[in-house]
Amino acid sequence: MEFLTKMAVAFEHGGFWMWPILLIQVASIAIMIERAYALFVRRKITQFDFAMGFEESIRRGEMDAVISKSQAAMATNPVARAIAAGATAARNLGGKEEIQGKMDEVLIQENAALDHRTGFLTMFGNVATLTGLLGTISGMIASFAAVAFANPAEKASLLSAGISEAMNATAYGLIAAIPALVAYAILQNRANRLAEDLNQAGLKVYNWLSYSYEPMTSYNIKTSKSERAAELDA
Repeated sequence: MEFLTKMAVAFEHGGFWMWPILLIQVASIAIMIERAYALFVRRKITQFDFAMGFEESIRRGEMDAVISKSQAAMATNPVARAIAAGATAARNLGGKEEIQGKMDEVLIQENAALDHRTGFLTMFGNVATLTGLLGTISGMIASFAAVAFANPAEKASLLSAGISEAMNATAYGLIAAIPALVAYAILQNRANRLAEDLNQAGLKVYNWLSYSYEPMTSYNIKTSKSERAAELDA
C-alpha cells in the first residue's frame, strides 16, 4: 500500500504529461500480453517435426492423403497451409514453379503474422522516453517562469515543485519505455526462431515435392487413365 501511495503522489506531481505516458504504457502492456500469448502459447517450434510426417506420403505420390492430413492440422500448425497449397499444385500438375509460388505465398503470410504489432513496442518505448523528456522540459520552464515573478519566500517551494514535476515525468517515461524495449527484443527473438522453424519446414516439403515431381506426375496420369477407363466400362 505504501508503494502504491508513493506512486499516486508521484503521478500527481508529474503534471499533465504523465497521462500521455500512462496511455502509452497501457497500450504497450496490452501488446506485450497479446504477442506473448500468440508467440509463446499458441505457436510452438514444432513445424519442422510436423512436416517430417509427410515425407513417405509425398514420396509415394499420395497427394490426396497429404492434402487431407494437412487441412486437418491447419488450426494448430501454420506450415500445414503451405503443405496443402504445395500438394494441391503438385496434384494438379502445376510444375515446380507453381508449387514454390503457392507455398511461398502462404509462408509470407505466416511470417508476416509473427511480426504483427511487435514493432509498435519500439515506437512506444521511444515515444514514452521523449514524452518524459517533454514533461521534464515543461516542468523546468514552468518552474523558472514561476520563480522569476514570485516572492523571495516562495521561490524555493516553486522551484522544488517544478523540479519534482520534471523528474517524475522523466522517471515515468523510462518506467514505461524500458519494459517495452526489453519485451520487443524477447518477442522479436521468438518470432525469428518461429520463422526459421516454419521456413525450414516449408523448404523441406518443397524439396520432397520437387524431387518426387516426376513420380507424382506418372502416378496422377496413371490414376486419371484408370479413372477414365472405369468410367468407360461403367
